[in-house]
Amino acid sequence: MSNQTSDPEPLHRAKDESLKQYLIDEFVEDYQEGKLTRREALKRLLGLTTSLALANSILAACAPPATRPSPTAVSTLASAATPTSAQPAANAADDVHVSPDDPAIQAATVQFPGQGATLSGYLARPKGDAPIPLVLVCHENRGLTDHIQDVTRRVAKAGYAGLAVDLLSRQGGSDRVDAAQVPGVLGNAPPQQLVQDFQAGLDYLKTQNYARKDSAGMVGFCFGGGVTWRCATQIADLRAAVPFYGPNPPLDEVPKIQAAVFAIYGELDTRIDAGIPAIEAAMKQNNKTFEKMIYPNANHAFHNDTGASYNPTAARDAWAKTLAWFEKYLEG
Repeated sequence: MSNQTSDPEPLHRAKDESLKQYLIDEFVEDYQEGKLTRREALKRLLGLTTSLALANSILAACAPPATRPSPTAVSTLASAATPTSAQPAANAADDVHVSPDDPAIQAATVQFPGQGATLSGYLARPKGDAPIPLVLVCHENRGLTDHIQDVTRRVAKAGYAGLAVDLLSRQGGSDRVDAAQVPGVLGNAPPQQLVQDFQAGLDYLKTQNYARKDSAGMVGFCFGGGVTWRCATQIADLRAAVPFYGPNPPLDEVPKIQAAVFAIYGELDTRIDAGIPAIEAAMKQNNKTFEKMIYPNANHAFHNDTGASYNPTAARDAWAKTLAWFEKYLEG
């Protein structure tokens, strides 16, 4: 039985493409900053627009891209910024990683019923059957990666039952979809379907004997931050939500938010930060519990310790504040 608000958004309503536009804007920005070649950007935009002419026209309207670093420089930057098995340096944030074999937790892939499909996800929780709060985890536009599984284990290590729903379940799962096609699949999915999949995940968690059915939260990153905002407007059972640098939900749906929201941003992420005044005003106008944190010298995706934008200082503090938020609103 659904626990959504009394007037959940139907799938057949006027097409909502704001999350899709968020991904288009992200790839355009990456192209203009020299992070993507024209061919790479075109491939990603084609997956979202399904029109080569439209994808070409989007790039044609862009400012000239920044000069890309030489292959040698790219290799040097990648080795410095991306953790590998041979380089568990401080940048890799080994002190926050949680192993699948950690003796304090148990973690596994699970399946559960969704609307019109069997869904899958990655579930991690402390060992034992003591009642614990529930935390949904939403992945970035790359799908359910090893990094998001690690984040879910961090949730478990902190004492919660964490479930990362795989939003590519209908396509066979994240590991069965070509990485270049993942953003297109996610961007073209109806936002309400994504919300319904997380509602299904929450319903599944509530059937478990260790679940505190009255205490659920959610955290998401980038695209997943946007989905977290959407879920906050539609899933009334959420008591706490922490969207990391996520695009705003439709502002006319802010009155339906029941969760206490702690929104996290990076100072250098100007595209996403441009939306902060609007969501802050809407939350205040509707008397919602809202706080924000903008990390100095941090960019979009600064929490992802497998990416070039990883900022260990900001990431550690943001995660500590995330857990403090959950402790305040989920453990009372």
